[in-house]
Amino acid sequence: MGEDQYAGWVGDARGLRVAIVAARWHTTYMEGMLAGAKLALSEHGVTDPAVIRTPGAFELPVVCARLVRQPYDALVALGIILKGGTPHFEYVAQSVTQGLSRVSTASGIPIGFGVLTCENEMQARDRCGVHGSRESKGYEAGITALATATVLREQDLHPRS
Repeated sequence: MGEDQYAGWVGDARGLRVAIVAARWHTTYMEGMLAGAKLALSEHGVTDPAVIRTPGAFELPVVCARLVRQPYDALVALGIILKGGTPHFEYVAQSVTQGLSRVSTASGIPIGFGVLTCENEMQARDRCGVHGSRESKGYEAGITALATATVLREQDLHPRS
């Protein structure tokens, strides 16, 4: 995708250790998200990120909580939560969002937030980065993880410096 709108966001990312944590639900769309995140990382010199798969989006925070104890400079969390006919959607979306935020702020390790909360599959398709999508939220999550990690490193604020 190589989206020009993010030009200049990421400093020198060479040498950063990054893990991508991606849910398995909604496989076709998730593969687009994962490809977008990998592209963002590779465009900035991170060529071999670890990829860890979770069953669904709800499991992202607990896996990220363990990974921040490992020697990673940033994580990218990817998932898709589709709205159904029950309040389950709201509970899962809020839980995942708050969980990832708590993990990131408590650890000081940036987590690129690539969790789509969509009303329907069309919204997911339009945002996941597959052929014909209008956006690539996986790419964006990769960029934001790297941008934050490089800011922390450049300012000597990163816990792994």
